[in-house]
Amino acid sequence: MQHGLGGCQLDIATALFHATRWLRQAGSVSARLDAEALLAHVLTCDRLHLYRFPGQPLDAARQARYEDLVRRRAAGEPVAYLTGRREFYGREFLVTPAVLIPRPETELLVELAARRWTEYAREGAIFAETLSGRPAKEMAGGEKQPEAAGLIADTGTGSGAIAVTLAALLPGVRVLATDISVAALEVARQNAVRHGVVDRVEFYRGDLLTALPERYTGRLALICANLPYVPEGERAQLPPDVLHYEPHLALFGGPDGLDLYRRLLVQAPRYLMPGGRMLLEIAPGQPAILERELSPGWRLCGVHPDLAGRERVVELARAGG
Repeated sequence: MQHGLGGCQLDIATALFHATRWLRQAGSVSARLDAEALLAHVLTCDRLHLYRFPGQPLDAARQARYEDLVRRRAAGEPVAYLTGRREFYGREFLVTPAVLIPRPETELLVELAARRWTEYAREGAIFAETLSGRPAKEMAGGEKQPEAAGLIADTGTGSGAIAVTLAALLPGVRVLATDISVAALEVARQNAVRHGVVDRVEFYRGDLLTALPERYTGRLALICANLPYVPEGERAQLPPDVLHYEPHLALFGGPDGLDLYRRLLVQAPRYLMPGGRMLLEIAPGQPAILERELSPGWRLCGVHPDLAGRERVVELARAGG
């Protein structure tokens, strides 16, 4: 079957028509959306522009570039890697093949983390005072807010989507982002700069929490983790664009997918304050495994479902609070 956009000069509407058909025949379940995203990227415009000016002609260079991107997408390469961008929690993040593409499901973890920190502040900023050694700042209505003292850790930060989003949502908080990949940390740092929070996100390379300096021992109020949790035996069940393009280091977590979380549960008590929380993104069925293996130092606070009703985030508290 012959594919392509055709040799003659095309306008926006015609290019979209041919690209959508090409991608649909290649098996894309979001062919039209993919075609629009790629053309908007080539034209450096938003998708609305494509419908406001459907008759706008494409010059030869842009048409050739668009055809190349559509061909790569038809072969399975993710749109986010082709454009170098992915939206997460209302913000656009840079992504490269060195990092996992942020998923909408992970926004639940961010929502819960922001909610928990706000609760800490409303409870008299006990956590902030403990961490900073100074009183919290009084706000209108008698509420208190941490005075740039909050410490949240994002382990396995990848693109930095969680760490950067939390720093943007919580102006008084510092986030400590760790990852074992130098390339991933560079992407995360660029995203922190991009969203104006680089002064409140610190980056450390190493194994989970052990990457953190000694001075942070016992000072974390909240730990967030979206670590690799796909079981090795489920490789064949992953979509081709995930299996063949996204970094396996960020996908697979051992026989049952929980190897890294077991290590994190051992490391965390050293860094987490008594009563501090830990939020872990997981797959359905994994919370029951974790619960059976929890040591007496942990308390299961809940398992939060995503919008599809699937188990998605496990919430734990360190004993003593």
